[in-house]
Amino acid sequence: MGKILVYCQPGAKQTQCVGLHDGKPKIQLKAPPVDGAANKALIAYLSGVCGVPKSAVTIELGTSGRTKRIEVAGLSDEDISRRLLAPA
Repeated sequence: MGKILVYCQPGAKQTQCVGLHDGKPKIQLKAPPVDGAANKALIAYLSGVCGVPKSAVTIELGTSGRTKRIEVAGLSDEDISRRLLAPA
């Protein structure tokens, strides 16, 4: 299982990875930070980018903060980083 730290910015115009913030991938989320909507959007986005089901993506740490530790079953840390930061 791969793990990665990400920085999230909820309430953006669209959901996308926009590079790095303090050395962590910065993910802008269209969803607002209300009732777990941004966390659900993050899981949906990461499952799509990584090509895994939503059930394989877990927010391990930081559910109420902007910096989150994510675990993705079936991928290595390097695979997750590479897929997140690949040019669109």
